[in-house]
Amino acid sequence: MIKGLAKRIIPCLDVKDGETVKGTNFVNLREAGDPVKLGKAYSNSGADELVFLDITASFEGRKTFTNMVTRVAKEINIPFTVGGGINQLEDVERLLYAGADKVSLNSSAIRRPELIDEITNKFGSQVCVCAIDARLDDDGWHCYIKGGRERTELGLFDWAKEAERRGAGEILFTSMNHDGMKNGYANDALAKLADTLSIPIIASGGAGKKEHFRDTFIDGKADAALAASVFHFGEISIPNLKQYLKNEGINVRL
Repeated sequence: MIKGLAKRIIPCLDVKDGETVKGTNFVNLREAGDPVKLGKAYSNSGADELVFLDITASFEGRKTFTNMVTRVAKEINIPFTVGGGINQLEDVERLLYAGADKVSLNSSAIRRPELIDEITNKFGSQVCVCAIDARLDDDGWHCYIKGGRERTELGLFDWAKEAERRGAGEILFTSMNHDGMKNGYANDALAKLADTLSIPIIASGGAGKKEHFRDTFIDGKADAALAASVFHFGEISIPNLKQYLKNEGINVRL
């Protein structure tokens, strides 16, 4: 039995112009395009948290996203994190005041690491999730920005350590090598992160079957596992997944 805090299961929804990006197929949900309805369905099925990523770049899109956050906050009882387009303290304030529990920073924190300090000094570490997209290249794990399009010279483990030192409350690590492959999470890198850091780590990229969640909690030492398509397409149901994990001796909230 894995002791300690319950392991978290976190569906991730991409939102564009206030709609869940197509390809979402939640069972028996007619309005699968509405992130609020979809989020509520996940919440009711036992998700521990939700992540909503705004993939709209426009000012109009951001306004729509903020309105959606307000609706989510009214309808959903589990914590939710929002990310995308967060470049300054004002963006964080806008989203937290709209009702988000946490914000996720990615490229903006790499471009200006002080943003982490500013957020945590004003709102506390618990609201700041540092999302890291990294890829295992020939010369080791490197952080990428701009949605994975641009490599930086920052190493994954160094940057995660710096984010923690600056006050980030959690690390959301997506392995670009594993993302979309459905062959399991990057458990070696996750375990190394877990051994290096003292803040929680959310595994992302690679979920394809229930066993992958078990493996990332045991071998990868992850505190939470994030996934998108396996949930959206109904390949894995959260109640079944949690019952399976419990049977495997993993502490989950049923």
